[in-house]
Amino acid sequence: MKTKILEKLSEIERERNIEILFAVESGSRAWGFESPDSDYDIRFVYKHNTDWYLNLWEQKDTIEFMTDDDLDGSGWDLRKALKLLAKSNASFLGWLFSPVIYRADESFLNDVKSLATNNFNPVSGFYHYSSMSKGFEETLDTEKMTLKSFFYAIRTALCANWIYKKESIPPVLFKELYPIIDMKYHSILDDLIDLKSREIEKSQEPVDPTLITLVRETVAENNRIKNDVMHKKSNPEEFNSFFLNTIS
Repeated sequence: MKTKILEKLSEIERERNIEILFAVESGSRAWGFESPDSDYDIRFVYKHNTDWYLNLWEQKDTIEFMTDDDLDGSGWDLRKALKLLAKSNASFLGWLFSPVIYRADESFLNDVKSLATNNFNPVSGFYHYSSMSKGFEETLDTEKMTLKSFFYAIRTALCANWIYKKESIPPVLFKELYPIIDMKYHSILDDLIDLKSREIEKSQEPVDPTLITLVRETVAENNRIKNDVMHKKSNPEEFNSFFLNTIS
């Protein structure tokens, strides 16, 4: 599948006259709890030649594609990506730190990761994940709960909790969130991840009640401490300099 992905990315570069700066996997395959029928969520950042950025009028700054073999692609132009990164956009941070990298300008990727880390605003990330977890929490222990919705619920709750406790960007790989929860949950979660790897996305296999409780307790804790999360402003000039250096 990686060969097909790389071929598709090269095709887009030729057709759009762009340069892809990095391309990664997002979603469950990056988080480490995919199902056999999970799509490939390909996310990428690209740049145009310098003259493109001198146009008076706003131009399309996204590229999307869907193929018959489950390749779901979405890319952002560099300027759009950096504007969102300056706001600590959680979706883009997930792209940046994905453990599944299809291709990358290593120098660019390392530099933009440093830019993201130095300018991360915990409040922005916390509220993104906290608001998402509340929605997924409503499905817990109901007929609507699937293995997929459970993992979305626990991941978003733990990401918000990580940000409060660590004041840093939460890891993309789900198991790297384990340090903030009691060790007694680790093997239970490992078993559930293994089960999900063998079941379809909409599987409604039962989830250990202790994990349901863990999610609810984490969400409750997040609600209690939401006003104590650190706020940090980004440095606009640092982003502008990075942008100009990249397109020049």
